Amino acid sequence: MTHLNPMEARASAKFLRGSPQKARLVIDMIRGKNVNQALAILRYSNKRAALGIEKCVKSAIANANEAAEKANISVDPDELWLKAAFVDDGPTKSRRRLRPAPQGRAFRQQRHFCHVTILLTNDQPGENGKKE
Repeated sequence: MTHLNPMEARASAKFLRGSPQKARLVIDMIRGKNVNQALAILRYSNKRAALGIEKCVKSAIANANEAAEKANISVDPDELWLKAAFVDDGPTKSRRRLRPAPQGRAFRQQRHFCHVTILLTNDQPGENGKKE
């Protein structure tokens, strides 16, 4: 693992239920925002993936506080920003149970999983939402 700047913290949530495509819709809403704004968006989002992503953001905040304590630096959680947030594909579980399909055929049931990674920093992004 690479060593991060003490002002940066990372958290990842693995094997979250739901497809990566649906989780990316939620991640796109919070990328580049302040932590408080992101948590408010996730709290009142109507998407199922928002619950697991909210837990991941809270874990990243806790990791930032832990890294700051180890480095003897004071970090205000209100000044943290989401530097990067992305969703990767997880394994697809193909169940043996078959779903009915038209004309006497059958579909296999597939369960999708995804991995979410959040990177926080206390550097405020530029006006367009990205660091210069």
